[in-house]
Amino acid sequence: MTTETSRIEFRAWAMPTYKKASAASRYALGFTLNDSVYVAYVGDDELDQVITVDRASRGAGLLLRFKPTRAQKLFLLKFAQVLCSKSLFESEVNASKYNAGEVFEKMVTESFGQTWVKDNIPFTEAGDIEVNGEQIQIKFERASLANERQLMALR
Repeated sequence: MTTETSRIEFRAWAMPTYKKASAASRYALGFTLNDSVYVAYVGDDELDQVITVDRASRGAGLLLRFKPTRAQKLFLLKFAQVLCSKSLFESEVNASKYNAGEVFEKMVTESFGQTWVKDNIPFTEAGDIEVNGEQIQIKFERASLANERQLMALR
C-alpha cells in the first residue's frame, strides 16, 4: 500500500468517525486571504471539502487538519465574513501569550458577545462556543481536528 493510498483510506474512515464523535454541529473556520482574516460558518458537507490528511507528531499516526489551499479558501468565501484585517490579527497574536488559533477563537467568541476562556475540553464533549443552542467548533488555518490515536480510542 502506498502512502497516498493509506492517506485516502485514513480519510475515508477518519472523517465520518470524527463527525460522529464531535459534539459540534457547525464549524467556524478561520483563514487569511489577501489582507483580511475571514471566518466561514460551515456544516459537515463543507468541512469535508477543506480537511486534509497530515502526519501527526509523537507517533500518533495520521491526522485530520484544516490547512486550506487557495482554492479551498475561495470556496469558503461563500460562507465567510471578514473578522478583521490581517495586520490587526497579527498584532493581536504578537501582543498575546496565546497562539494564532487561540487568538482567533477568542475573537470569534467575543464577536458573539461571549467571554472567551481558554480550555481543553475534548471535541467529543462540547464545541468551543454555543450559539442559539448549537455547538460550534472553531479552527484557524493549520489546526488539527483529531489524530489517528485519538480517533482509534473512540472505537
